[in-house]
Amino acid sequence: MERVLEWIDEGTALCRGALGDLEAPSSLPGWSRRHVAAHLSLNAEALGNLVHWARTGEERPMYPSAEARNADIEKATARPADELRAWFDESAAGLVAAMAALTDEQWQTQVRTSRGAPIPASEIRWMRSREVLIHAVDFGAGLTFADLPADFLEALCEDIRTQRGDVPEVTGPLPELAAYLAGRPYSSVTGPEGTPVAPLPPWL
Repeated sequence: MERVLEWIDEGTALCRGALGDLEAPSSLPGWSRRHVAAHLSLNAEALGNLVHWARTGEERPMYPSAEARNADIEKATARPADELRAWFDESAAGLVAAMAALTDEQWQTQVRTSRGAPIPASEIRWMRSREVLIHAVDFGAGLTFADLPADFLEALCEDIRTQRGDVPEVTGPLPELAAYLAGRPYSSVTGPEGTPVAPLPPWL
């Protein structure tokens, strides 16, 4: 658990460093850095809903719907840059504080992801670490998967292989494998015959 919390802190710091120029495009098709910043802030609040659920027993879904989530991200991109940065800081800190207040018993409460999958609340920490570390790269501010912690990349690859049903057997450097599995730009990833593999659809 301690390592996951460290990943959250590291990813949050990396994302905060990418918020300097919000007018530039991100590396995600159709999204500016404003979209990524808004998504991360909304994600912190959404995961906060699950923490509330675990703490109180009151069911509180992450988002009203996928459509509402997407509309809220788009609407938020019109906020002033300083407001977007402040929102990121406040939502990230609020989630960390809320998680720190949960008891061991509350962490075992079953909640549901935005896709309706039942999970123990303890998975919220891993979900947030994925968001901030992967999207730190997605900002397109110069970071790559090679800049992320190796133990996080190993956990990420295992997690994606477990969840995705369309992953062939591939080999390559760990950062490139993680990028490939996450549906991000990659290089030096090959199949069993040593031939280049086709990209996977985006994940997360």
